[in-house]
Amino acid sequence: MLTRARPVLCARAVIGATSLAAIIAACSPSPFAPHESDYARRVANERLRQVPTAPLDSYRKPAPPEGTPPTQPAAVAKARFEGLERADLTLEACRASALEHNLSLRVAVIDPSIAAQRVSEEDARFESAFTLRSGISRTDSPTSSQLNSAQNENQFIVPGVRIPTRTGGTVTVTLPVSKNENNNSFSTLNPAYASDVEFSISHPLLRGAGRRANTAQLRVAGYDQQASESRTKLEVIRQLAAVDRSYWRLFQARRELEVRQQQHDLAAEQLARAERRQRAGAVAEIEVVRAQAGAADRLEAIILAQNAVLLQQRELKRLINQPGLALESRTLITPTTPPDPVEYAFDPAALLAAAIDNRMEMLELELQLAADAVRLESARNAALPLLTLDYTYRVNGLGASMQDTFHTLQRNNFADWELGLSAEIPFGNEAAKSRIRQAILARLARLATRAAREQAIRQEVLNAVDSLDAGWQRILAARQSVILNTRALQGEQRQFEVGAATSTDVLDAAARLADAQSAEVRALTDYQIAQVDLAFATGTLLGAAKVEWEPAPMPGVSRWGQDDHAAVDAPTPAHDVPQP
Repeated sequence: MLTRARPVLCARAVIGATSLAAIIAACSPSPFAPHESDYARRVANERLRQVPTAPLDSYRKPAPPEGTPPTQPAAVAKARFEGLERADLTLEACRASALEHNLSLRVAVIDPSIAAQRVSEEDARFESAFTLRSGISRTDSPTSSQLNSAQNENQFIVPGVRIPTRTGGTVTVTLPVSKNENNNSFSTLNPAYASDVEFSISHPLLRGAGRRANTAQLRVAGYDQQASESRTKLEVIRQLAAVDRSYWRLFQARRELEVRQQQHDLAAEQLARAERRQRAGAVAEIEVVRAQAGAADRLEAIILAQNAVLLQQRELKRLINQPGLALESRTLITPTTPPDPVEYAFDPAALLAAAIDNRMEMLELELQLAADAVRLESARNAALPLLTLDYTYRVNGLGASMQDTFHTLQRNNFADWELGLSAEIPFGNEAAKSRIRQAILARLARLATRAAREQAIRQEVLNAVDSLDAGWQRILAARQSVILNTRALQGEQRQFEVGAATSTDVLDAAARLADAQSAEVRALTDYQIAQVDLAFATGTLLGAAKVEWEPAPMPGVSRWGQDDHAAVDAPTPAHDVPQP
């Protein structure tokens, strides 16, 4: 039995309060005051708010030693690419390297994995949970009757299982066990042990009722996951199309460099020819000067073409991200896949239909429209009144020992139940109505976006078809121009040999030939890029193999959310799958 010991209890309370105060005071930092570790680490204000000037002089290379003879611009330009390591790459090798190493694709394949985890998160809302609640309480209060206890101590533990249903309800099964002891001399059982088996269910009848209402977010997450995969597929197509374009632009830059070098060589030949005839007394010295000026004029074109090669191959290196071909490497890339122009005659209606079916933007919009329909349905359900049915059934047990109380439970002589109904009806319900209107407007905006996107896709396809047709005609015209300008140059050279033309005439003819050759290179490149653009516009890729990608692997996480330190390698975003 409990006995009255007020002085002892007061002393214990004072000691406990003093100890708690000492423990709180000894805590460093104090739990009641802010501490610097509570906030993000602060970067120095100078680094965040001051913009430094560019010390370009400090980055300059050391000046050459005194007495070093100055290098001629022509020699520097010709020797710019000499002695550099070279890498021959086919278009297929560039595509394969981009699929394996492209950094944008590595990022893109992670998004579907994140979206898949959102689906798993929504599905986990229906997981059961083990619950446990325990405690101890002690009361000491004055009473007006000896039939009531003044001092009471109660110890309890309540294990249970909570089971959510996919229709919106919650089922709970608990087994409360308690021990009660008091100082009432008239108590029959002291201490008294009680144990119950309690089953309860709470289920909504209107708002939040039904499987579709409770799995709405799960379906939305599923649509979002598929939309994420469609965006990733679009990114794969976009990156591979960018590789193709960059490859052909590098081909164009290298061919343009060859043309400019050939033009400089022709100018050098004309200079030698003019010097030879000047020494023979057949022409005046001005012809040599004209030839020298022509050779000098061609030098700038070589320098610009070389810089274009460096820029284009650096862009290709970034896209394929191949090991050993870093952006800062001096390795020269040589495109070995030649253009193979073939005339095409397309059916625009068939291409437009294929583009609407294949483009991932259209699929993503369809998935988003499906998600909007689910959100609208969920908003309409949320506007209903809240009406909840609650039912509880309990089997009671009591005894002088724990064994006795469980025997009472087994006999099931004492049971009670409770049935209740609760309701909540908002006045006006404007918030729910506003959410419905927002969902309707979002769906209407999405429908308008789909129509606009379809129109843009049609424009892309038709533009690509026209560019392809024009490109073929440009190739034919450019080849004819090259043939005729080659004959014209040869004629001017023969005329110079007999004194009927000047160096200027020969150099002008050589310049026109170079321009014609550059136009042919541009026409070939634009034709190849037009094919890439047409394939991209229809949601496909060029090549003899299809591409299949997979989401990034999941990192290892333990049951309680801790990282298992599993090795997460860089994901392989996609790979080529040969067509059957």
